Amino acid sequence: MTCAIIDYESGNLHSAEKSFRRMAAEAGAGEVVVTSDPETVARAERIVLPGVGAFADCRAGLMGRAGLWEAISARVVAGAPFLGICVGMQLMADMGREHGDTPGFGWIPGEVVPIRPADPALKIPHMGWNNLFGLRPHPLLEGIGEGDHAYFVHSYHLAATHPDEVLARVDHGGPVTAMVGRDNVAGTQFHPEKSQATGLRLIGNFLRWRP
Repeated sequence: MTCAIIDYESGNLHSAEKSFRRMAAEAGAGEVVVTSDPETVARAERIVLPGVGAFADCRAGLMGRAGLWEAISARVVAGAPFLGICVGMQLMADMGREHGDTPGFGWIPGEVVPIRPADPALKIPHMGWNNLFGLRPHPLLEGIGEGDHAYFVHSYHLAATHPDEVLARVDHGGPVTAMVGRDNVAGTQFHPEKSQATGLRLIGNFLRWRP
């Protein structure tokens, strides 16, 4: 059993790798590899796509590696569990509206749009700890409750077309998407590897998830 964390030079993967390896050891969930090799991805049981920075840059970095996107897509179509983190989650949308329009994967219908707090005193980016609310029942949220806190750094969020595909929200001058999911794919806007107990629990749940 292998969990592949995709390395396409979008952010420092050290803390994610460390957290996933820790929870894989606890869950007896096999090996965690950081890779950009399409053949390794094609054999992986589950896939994690992190992402930091601008939507278009992350998409270009991923698509610029020969065969990598095709390997990810084929595994997801075949039913492998997939977790997108931060911009990795945003890429699951139909379209990103950051610095122009950039197509996403089209897995979660909706658009990635700027956060516009009702209170102009609230800063953008939305950065730091915040409490989750509006949680929907989902295997990745087992043991995580209303008000549990997670760590965020973002200026855009995924405005999902279908409300039932938003698994959790956070308040920053109005509701902001914190987590999405459908079928065998899920994504967190927050960084589970930086979210202490909440994040480690979610990672453990993902490594045991059999959609």
